[in-house]
Amino acid sequence: MKKIKSNIDIVNPGRRTLMDYALKGGVAAGLANMTIVSNLFAQSAGPIIIGHHAELTGGFSSWGYWHDKCARKAVEIINAQGGIANRKVELVTEDTESNPATGARKLRNLIQRMNAEFVTGSVHSGVMLASIPIATELKIPYFSTGEATEATGSKGTRYSFRTGSDTYSLAAAGVPWAMENLGKKWCVVYADYAWGQSHFAEAKAVVERMGGTITKGIPVPLDAKDLVPYLTQIPPDTDVVFSIFFGPLAVAYFTQAKSMGVDKRAKLYSISGTIEAIDPDALSGAAEGVYILENFPRNTKYKDDAPHKEFNRILEIDDVYAREKNSNRVMAKSHCWQAWENIFALKAAIEASGYKSRKDMPGAIQALEGLQMKNSLGHPEGDKILRKEDHSGITDHYISRIEGGKFEVKKKVSKEDLAKNLPVRFNLSTQPT
Repeated sequence: MKKIKSNIDIVNPGRRTLMDYALKGGVAAGLANMTIVSNLFAQSAGPIIIGHHAELTGGFSSWGYWHDKCARKAVEIINAQGGIANRKVELVTEDTESNPATGARKLRNLIQRMNAEFVTGSVHSGVMLASIPIATELKIPYFSTGEATEATGSKGTRYSFRTGSDTYSLAAAGVPWAMENLGKKWCVVYADYAWGQSHFAEAKAVVERMGGTITKGIPVPLDAKDLVPYLTQIPPDTDVVFSIFFGPLAVAYFTQAKSMGVDKRAKLYSISGTIEAIDPDALSGAAEGVYILENFPRNTKYKDDAPHKEFNRILEIDDVYAREKNSNRVMAKSHCWQAWENIFALKAAIEASGYKSRKDMPGAIQALEGLQMKNSLGHPEGDKILRKEDHSGITDHYISRIEGGKFEVKKKVSKEDLAKNLPVRFNLSTQPT
């Protein structure tokens, strides 16, 4: 967008071979120089405006920083390659402040005042669930980047999409392996709001269906500082403690569970959100030995290919720890890639459908339903499909263990194996546009 210098760097001749290869998967190739791009934009009907509904402040701001950076970099690349359907992409961003009421108000602003035609949305489950009715009312596709399955399930609509994982797919990907390898008696300790509640419900269903037992579910208020009163409730006969937290609550959980010796009594299992944007080394060993379900390996050697490495280069992170160069930030890697890939998915759907204005939205929605995305720079997390019926991304997952402060993958769950355990529960494609 605005950083022309980096756009020129992206299209410099030394990188053209990789860019040609990397962009083949889900986007139109074309290495036009900046002069040609400018001419194309001059002939077009004005920019396509994409909204970004992001957590730039508040409890999810350590994730929101990365969502914002991914979206901006993706738009820079797309504009450097000629935009979408020869139209420049204009990214407009609103800060949800990690608050559902504020987020709902800001979404209306994005659509009604800033004229966003499509929105890559919030990672905060409360915000995204408050946003879907508004996006549906205003007939604008909204890509959730959080995990509460309701966004593409019981509260989903024809306008709600998600390229990444949800609590339904994460339970299907990780719980069977953990049941087989870690134990069958589970205690679930979780942040008591939409995301944590959704994870608890989906994991409980899989554990019980496979003959296991939930020894106890322990909800923890979001403003809790001392987790000892909650961790002392873990029943002694528990095999596996499944934790679902984010940010400061996650740090409190890891450090206090370690000091209480919870890891001596049970295996510790979690999902990437609990340690997202957190460096295990900063926890002084408190996360050592914890099993974590990822969908985009933090350690690049477990998906060792050119699109992944180029994505890391552009986002300025290292290949082992996902740390930002020249800062102390750690990428929220299993979530923020959606803010990047959503924009490339929209490019594919807009160009395939011939979308020109909002009256063409039904065609764009139909193009998104069932969209196949190939491993590429546009989709560096890997091959995936946006399932037609429930608008959910079906992707590979990785069960990792923290060892020596690094994520080491122990098991890859392919998208094909995941799909077998993930029957369609809701058909959003039959709803009206």
